[in-house]
Amino acid sequence: MTFRRNAIAYLSTAVTFLSLDAVWLFTMADRLYRPALGNMMLERFAIGPALAFYAIYFAGIVVFVVAPALNRERWRSAFALGALLGLVAYATYDLTNQATLKGWPWQVTLVDLVWGSLLTATSATVAYGMTRKLVRD
Repeated sequence: MTFRRNAIAYLSTAVTFLSLDAVWLFTMADRLYRPALGNMMLERFAIGPALAFYAIYFAGIVVFVVAPALNRERWRSAFALGALLGLVAYATYDLTNQATLKGWPWQVTLVDLVWGSLLTATSATVAYGMTRKLVRD
């Protein structure tokens, strides 16, 4: 992939993912996470770790999902690989918490696995479409 193609894929991923995740987090924080996690949650999220996660994860989406889908010229590949990467990433977080923290609720784990899969699949598919539309190699 060229630099331009990578940059468009990364930016498309970032805009889509951040937009959807912001809506999700603002909607679900008080409905799901705060009641289920209680005092395990910070009052306000820590911006540094959040930015690091997003930057690294978007690179992973581009490298492991969007680029292969563009090479195959299949949007379904972007969706399927995105769903798989989302499941793996969110399962890593939630199931590790399930295994190491007292009282980590299964409800949060199950909802996060579905959300992470759908969010990553959607973001990767949008990035695939935008990159394909804007870059003709």
